[in-house]
Amino acid sequence: MKKLLLAVLIVTVAVTAGFAQAKYKIGVSMPSATHGWMANANWWATTAKNDWEARDKSLSIELKFAGNAAQQSSDIEDLLVKKVNAIVVFPFDTSVTSVVEKAFNQGVYVVVLDRGVSKEGIYDVYITNDDEAYTRKGMEWLAKQMNYKGNLLLITGIPSPIDTTRTDTIKTVVAKYPNIKILDVQPGDWNRQKSTTVMENYLQKYKQIDAVYTADDDMMIGAEQAYKESGRKDIKFFLGGGCLKDIIKGIMDGSNPMVQADVTYSPSVIATSISYAAIGVKGDKLNPNVYQVRALPRRVILPSELVTKENAKDFYVPNAPF
Repeated sequence: MKKLLLAVLIVTVAVTAGFAQAKYKIGVSMPSATHGWMANANWWATTAKNDWEARDKSLSIELKFAGNAAQQSSDIEDLLVKKVNAIVVFPFDTSVTSVVEKAFNQGVYVVVLDRGVSKEGIYDVYITNDDEAYTRKGMEWLAKQMNYKGNLLLITGIPSPIDTTRTDTIKTVVAKYPNIKILDVQPGDWNRQKSTTVMENYLQKYKQIDAVYTADDDMMIGAEQAYKESGRKDIKFFLGGGCLKDIIKGIMDGSNPMVQADVTYSPSVIATSISYAAIGVKGDKLNPNVYQVRALPRRVILPSELVTKENAKDFYVPNAPF
């Protein structure tokens, strides 16, 4: 819990004291809770909103949750009509790039996170988790468990820059081990139900599977469900990512021998992004007694850590919805 809160707290405690009394409107646009990780991200967004508004009466934060990219573009347009001073955008996909650029060109302080946009220079801050380290650490762990040999299946997310980075990184790691074969790569769109269907098709197509890497806990749960219902006994390891609390609890307890690790990709990234917007929109600086620089960084990459039974308790967030 402490490690997950660090991303939020570090930017909060480091800000030079003294907030202006003027009212600042911050809009937040992000996907709705269509799966467990995003439900946790929605929870972190609400937590950050409540925390900032309680501590700083000059701030007003409005959250908007979209079920698709078209709705998100409409939500951002609505926030611009309301004349927000800052906007935090967790893109549904890169198709919202044009409306993000519109906000930036209107002088709105823009923080973009995670899935990103397809054009540089249209944001004040870009924040993401480390997608390269996220899948590199996961794939290296999985390769070791496989004794560097066997048949591997991948289920990927929604086509986007971060998903491309993840998939390319997995393939780069596997290329070092010629006895590991990637049988297939199909998108599960970070969706449990779709990943169940993808896995059902995999099971019909491939007779020998040794491991499945989804880089996402929701997709892993769907894939594992399909495998269990098939009655097969060949798969030894499933690896997801994002640290849903039930997965972390299972790793802590050692209750599922097929799921022995995870990799952090904290949904608290949205809370960190809201914190940067709250700081940046008012022109506040980092505390020079803490940092060697005063200006906020333009690009922020949050670290990913491998989670095993030995450290799982450090990443268990019992209050999170999933």
